[in-house]
Amino acid sequence: MSKVVSISEAASIALHGMILIARSASPLSVVTIAENTGASRHHVAKIMQRLAKSNYLNSQRGPSGGFTLKKRASEINFLEIYETIEGSIEITPCPLNKPVCPFDKCIMDNVTNKMTEEFKQHLQRQTLDQYI
Repeated sequence: MSKVVSISEAASIALHGMILIARSASPLSVVTIAENTGASRHHVAKIMQRLAKSNYLNSQRGPSGGFTLKKRASEINFLEIYETIEGSIEITPCPLNKPVCPFDKCIMDNVTNKMTEEFKQHLQRQTLDQYI
């Protein structure tokens, strides 16, 4: 079955993991995040370390270690998290990245641009504190 819009597993783990961490009163371990997201510990660890390197998370090693937010939940929006994992969302004039169109008007009526812009705006409006 085809999907017009999909989010990578890595982006999903990042978004859900950050919400779990924001909700937790104590550091949250990779194991706990993996169990709650249904992802492998290795994949979760890799994603959380990327978020820690990007200054969204504190990382503590050891038996009582785990991840905590480096900023307030209200200061972190979903777009920042998404783009940390996936890279910047580009809005291009042509969904096929063609420099020249053989038609007078876009056969897609620029729907992909509109969807991308709406998706980006939606992510930007969502902050972690809205899910605590």
